[in-house]
Amino acid sequence: MLRVLIADDQEMVRAGLRMILEAQPDIEVVGEAADGAEAIALATRLQPDVCLMDIRMPGTDGITATRALAGPEAAEPLAVVIITTFDLDEYVYGAIQAGAKGFLLKDASASFVIDAVRAAASGDALISPAITTRLLEHFTDPQHPTQLADPIDPLTGREEEVLRALARGLTNAEIGEELNVSLSTVKSHINTILTKLNARNRVELAIWAHQSGRMT
Repeated sequence: MLRVLIADDQEMVRAGLRMILEAQPDIEVVGEAADGAEAIALATRLQPDVCLMDIRMPGTDGITATRALAGPEAAEPLAVVIITTFDLDEYVYGAIQAGAKGFLLKDASASFVIDAVRAAASGDALISPAITTRLLEHFTDPQHPTQLADPIDPLTGREEEVLRALARGLTNAEIGEELNVSLSTVKSHINTILTKLNARNRVELAIWAHQSGRMT
């Protein structure tokens, strides 16, 4: 059973997410938090597999909570999926740096919410293509470097193709269809690229692809 913690200061949002998730036979919502401090306390006590985290909350915000639960200093990093809206782009970059595993919009479909939770629990990152595209518009400039260095082991030709497709905001399924390869092959290539670049998630990969001139 997949155990999920929901952290959002809006009760209606928490109720909606709970309803979506608990309709699945393999997912259980083990707790709800109305702010970041409560999310940290509940996550420490309940040890969920995934935490759905809002960014803007009173007191301790979602970025601070994400850093505490998923950042480099976390003893046992938790898979955190950020819930955001388009007007919070500047905060999303902070969440990337804090170690967030995935990103979804508050108006995302039920199926995308479920897929994002399952992906995070399995070690993958699922990020709305719309968020990727919007972030690229905001963060492909010198003021927001990814801090990713060129890989010691260069990317293969196919990995470069996958990276460029990812950087255009395509989903794994769309990348597979465009390159005529299986979904598992796409996932394998992305995992290899993440390892070679020592990146946290596909948003960092997309930003790096643009900043390194691969999309020109």
